[in-house]
Amino acid sequence: MTQLLTTADQRAQLLANGTARAAGQSIDPMPVVRLFTPDAHATWLLAALDPADGDSAWGLIDLGIGMPELGTVKLSDLATIVGPRQRPILRDQYFHASRPLSEYVRLAQIDGSIPD
Repeated sequence: MTQLLTTADQRAQLLANGTARAAGQSIDPMPVVRLFTPDAHATWLLAALDPADGDSAWGLIDLGIGMPELGTVKLSDLATIVGPRQRPILRDQYFHASRPLSEYVRLAQIDGSIPD
């Protein structure tokens, strides 16, 4: 089910960013994938995937409570979540990052939610 949350190309980019982070490189990548709950207000802008487990994703997490922050989440956990109307988390097929992750974080902290 986690394969539905990312395409093969997105997964490869997430792993490349994760490898750079694991190597200690200071990176500010463009978010690779946007996941969301269609029947709630949660959004995840993911930028990297831990190469050690291939499941722990890092990015900007907005649970819809006005406090978006950087963090990690397991894709396998996201694949099991359903919203109040039993809708699963979806991948935004039309998402294309327009700024680096740090800028999404800055704007989300001002607005209380992820922009775009």
